[in-house]
Amino acid sequence: MYKKINPLGMRVLVKIIPLSDRTSSGLYLPEGAKESMQESLLGVVIGVATAYDGSQEANISGVPLNSYVLIPKNSGIRIPWDDSVRVVEVKDILALVDLETYA
Repeated sequence: MYKKINPLGMRVLVKIIPLSDRTSSGLYLPEGAKESMQESLLGVVIGVATAYDGSQEANISGVPLNSYVLIPKNSGIRIPWDDSVRVVEVKDILALVDLETYA
């Protein structure tokens, strides 16, 4: 069951993208090895803080909806019913990522 979440202030809702279970050479990595090597997480912004300007809604977070972002491994607050979703402060976002460049 998905619940609608509207971040407040300078926050965004980020869905963490899971890492592959294989290295680039095709070797399988155990879960502990993947997590110990990770310093940051890749995620997609699925919700932004908004405000109403007259009759239309405006994004006040400054981070585009559906953009890919890089966040520190332990940043954000996990959502109780979905561990892959976090509420992240905009100041904790390290970078916007263009995945097409690295594909």
